[in-house]
Amino acid sequence: MGCWMYFFCFKVLGLLQLIQFLTLNWSPFLEATIFPSAMPHVKPSYNFGRTFLGLDKCNACIGTSICKKFFKEEISYSGNYTDDAKSWRVVEISRLTTKYQHDQADKRICASLSKTKSCSIEHVLRKTERFQKWLKAKRLTPDLVQGLRTPMLRCPSQRLLDRIVRRYAEVPDAGSVYMDHLTDRDKLRLLYTLSVNTHPILLQIFPEAEGWPFPKYLGSCGRLIVTASTRPLKEFYSSPPEVAADLALQLLSVVNSMRNNDLNYFFYFVHVDAGTFGVFNNGHLFIRDASTLGIIDKQEDLQMTDGQQEHKDIFSCLVSDCQSAFPSCNSVREKQSLIMVCQELLPKLLKEKFPQPAQEKIDTLLQLCADNVRVDWEISDAAEKLVELLKPLRSCSSHFAYRYPDCKYSDKY
Repeated sequence: MGCWMYFFCFKVLGLLQLIQFLTLNWSPFLEATIFPSAMPHVKPSYNFGRTFLGLDKCNACIGTSICKKFFKEEISYSGNYTDDAKSWRVVEISRLTTKYQHDQADKRICASLSKTKSCSIEHVLRKTERFQKWLKAKRLTPDLVQGLRTPMLRCPSQRLLDRIVRRYAEVPDAGSVYMDHLTDRDKLRLLYTLSVNTHPILLQIFPEAEGWPFPKYLGSCGRLIVTASTRPLKEFYSSPPEVAADLALQLLSVVNSMRNNDLNYFFYFVHVDAGTFGVFNNGHLFIRDASTLGIIDKQEDLQMTDGQQEHKDIFSCLVSDCQSAFPSCNSVREKQSLIMVCQELLPKLLKEKFPQPAQEKIDTLLQLCADNVRVDWEISDAAEKLVELLKPLRSCSSHFAYRYPDCKYSDKY
């Protein structure tokens, strides 16, 4: 999915730009540039139609939990959200993938059955063998998600799948590992989301309120999702040294926590870029795009089977090349995410920020950390030394609201 912001400054041109963005642009995210408190809400002269939202494609969509907000104009096209029509906050409105990719996937769905360019997307997907199995299933089991290309489901465990069903936020009644509370349309929406992009599912099952490093999931309408807003990390590449040091330490901490956590899940990235991470207004860093996160359940000894490799259908091909082979779960390195962060993000964030000899030491440790030829303990050792080097380079002030005034009274900082 990439990360992915597009800014709109002018109310008059906002709708036209938004339509162009969601139709043509590679990047599926948008956000307001002006904070709600600085801009009074003006009743817009637009409406979010069914086609624009993707409701005409339901139930091959994400859900409908936040549709009322759109229809009651409590979400504006500039990316503002309100609960009381008085106080507004910035949010991100996004698609699971680009409009072009959605359209191409819809054409493949139609061609898979009727060899035509247009059809009832839902009708075709309902007739598939996979969905018919979903309709009969009482519980979401690994065989029902075999062959789906999203990284989260490459190594599925029963415990993880139970968590998805129990915490799926697009249904009014959850909490059970059995799918009795899911209607046929709920099952199709869940299957479609898991097939295209698991970003919204990860935000639902590992919520920010429980300490997970993801933005809050606010809901979905058709093929659009709404989440709490963050600024992409790339906007901070030119930040002052104390900010860069603080964000680098948070990056290393998040990567470590995703490998070691109380629930015994091993989260790993298959790709990172400048938009994978984002920063809230209080300076707290979060994973802004969870679409490239894979999960291995360390509590269940799972192997990727040949059957998993060979099970392919239309749901396997909605957004990716379904002919390429799955990587084995055993091929995922423990330090895989750390290497990627040291290769792609930290050099840009920490480049030429500090006086010598500190900068030279930082650059040397980054080279060691980014060297995927080295064994894991060497990479881990370089990262630990980098943490110790960066700690005294950050400052304790109210500009870092997420940890102030705690930093004044704790050795942790």
